[in-house]
Amino acid sequence: MMPDNFDETKQYPLLLFLHGAAERSNDNKAQLLHGSKFFASKKNRRNFPAIVIFPQCPKESYWANVLIDRTSYPLNIDFPTNYAPTKPMKSVMMLMDDFASKPFVNKNQIYVAGMSMGGMGTFEILYRKPKMFAAAIAICGAGNPKTTVFYAKTTPLWVFHGAKDNVVNFQSSVEMVEGLKKYGGKPIFTLYPNQSHNSWDAAFTEPKLLPWLFSNIKK
Repeated sequence: MMPDNFDETKQYPLLLFLHGAAERSNDNKAQLLHGSKFFASKKNRRNFPAIVIFPQCPKESYWANVLIDRTSYPLNIDFPTNYAPTKPMKSVMMLMDDFASKPFVNKNQIYVAGMSMGGMGTFEILYRKPKMFAAAIAICGAGNPKTTVFYAKTTPLWVFHGAKDNVVNFQSSVEMVEGLKKYGGKPIFTLYPNQSHNSWDAAFTEPKLLPWLFSNIKK
């Protein structure tokens, strides 16, 4: 999605949004189920003109390298760090490199956000490309806390989770926040006491979310 009245002679922020596992497909539509209306609203497009990218992950893959035990819920998830990026993640990183090279992209205002599987992908792309992003949003995600050492001090994060999440345990976000703090980061953490896995619904109603995101500019 390009900004209204897009002008190639100007520079715009760039936002990458990574969807959850339920939206995996090859139809280039399902990934727009959550979040697209929020970013595409007339008010937000007017107040925060930006280039927004919603890539889609195929059903047989994931954004992040994850080992998932589905025999019980919440899921038991492990994040190995000695693997090459998944094919979808590699494609997204190449896409972001390509967009970052465009003269109409403000390289100091490149952001990433994601929910559930996309929250996991958000944490992963941050450690794989720690110098790219000015800020990030991770909703009901998870990751390997050890990898936060690569971006804790340089990339502000706002992390969201629901305390009643029965898919991805909220402790996963707690561990990532603790990792960020351990390595010098100052993340914002919002835990919704009565939200289950769909904590993105609450996150997208936060009035300070986009003002906070776009206020972060790489120095």
